[in-house]
Amino acid sequence: MAHPPPPAAHDRGRFAPTSLGSASWDTDPEPLPVDSAPVPEYGRGSLADLLPTLAAGLGVPGMTAGITELTPADRNCVFLIDGLGWEQLRAHPDEAPFLCSLLGTSRGGTGRPITAGYPATTATSLASVGTGLPPGAHGLPGYTVRDPATGALMNQLRWQPWTAPAVWQPYPTVFQLAQQAGVHAAQVSSPTFANTPLTKVALSGGTFVGQLSGEDRMDSAAAQLAGADRALVYTYYSEVDGAGHRFGVDSDTWRGQLGHVDRLVQRLAEQLPPRSALYVTADHGMIDVPFDEDHRIDFDEDWELKAGVALLGGEGRARHVYAVPGARGDVLTCWREVLGEQFWVASRDEAIEAGWFGPRIDDRVYDRIGDVVAAARDDVLLIASEREPKESAMVGNHGSMTPAEQLVPLLEVRS
Repeated sequence: MAHPPPPAAHDRGRFAPTSLGSASWDTDPEPLPVDSAPVPEYGRGSLADLLPTLAAGLGVPGMTAGITELTPADRNCVFLIDGLGWEQLRAHPDEAPFLCSLLGTSRGGTGRPITAGYPATTATSLASVGTGLPPGAHGLPGYTVRDPATGALMNQLRWQPWTAPAVWQPYPTVFQLAQQAGVHAAQVSSPTFANTPLTKVALSGGTFVGQLSGEDRMDSAAAQLAGADRALVYTYYSEVDGAGHRFGVDSDTWRGQLGHVDRLVQRLAEQLPPRSALYVTADHGMIDVPFDEDHRIDFDEDWELKAGVALLGGEGRARHVYAVPGARGDVLTCWREVLGEQFWVASRDEAIEAGWFGPRIDDRVYDRIGDVVAAARDDVLLIASEREPKESAMVGNHGSMTPAEQLVPLLEVRS
């Protein structure tokens, strides 16, 4: 899928410099058309299609090989590197020589990426990976969304406030279905994630192996592959994402983490048992957003954006906006007028119709999506400095549908 490059950021459509360097008021900005957003490749090349494709190759009933470029293998391992987008990897061959040597293998040897899904954020992406479903079906359509049963915002990464996991996400995971079909399923990750609600709804099924160090995870993943004739194994590394959020994807710390995970991938690749396929992917990419008023718009200090808004959900580049009763139309109009040149701003139904959350929306998910949905096109952030102080201070950010956030690798090593 072709993605148009994001244009340079500008001043919200309210005040624009002329070509001569003087200033003029832009009194009639044109909002971005909703259908101009580059929708993820649901059904043929998204994270939600990866495990069903591998499971179909293993003979698991009901699974469909959506990513047709992949060749079946008896033993399959998915290594998900949190925060390592396609564009960031390609830009750092010196830090990641082994990973970059595999770029041509991506997506079954086509040398192309796949897409994360919208929003491009960890909770949503991990649920898509584990369930094999797009966000509109699995029901984790953002970092924070409104719980229709309580009216409160729910953080789906931290699972706060707590709600029954099986009620929030009732579908079985691909790992559970694989295990039922006689395939050995395993997840190798930090012990911290062994019993979290997000793990239960997205990644449970089979054997969980807790390992603190990345090296131990690689060794354990290889052992899990070797322990069965048919296997589906998942492993995970989070520190690339953490370095990007704290220091940015242009920082020495981030580059150091990329170098470390490059060595981890090589370590695992060198231990693959026969008839194995290793797939290296990510849950999203990331961009650095400058700390100035042109690039960071503060919802908590903007009376226009706050008018008629009951709850602000999502995150800085992928917002769910919940209006007070009767104000939905006014909020949509205002957000388009204020942000519409830099964000794709849609009503709930427009975003659903455009396919942002996938080809179908379950009834239980419909009201979790904002009355207004805003996805950043430019290098801008809609922060909330008072209600989200930690998130508002992050250097690296993600969530929207730009190539830097959406495109993720699907590198392959076979034995």
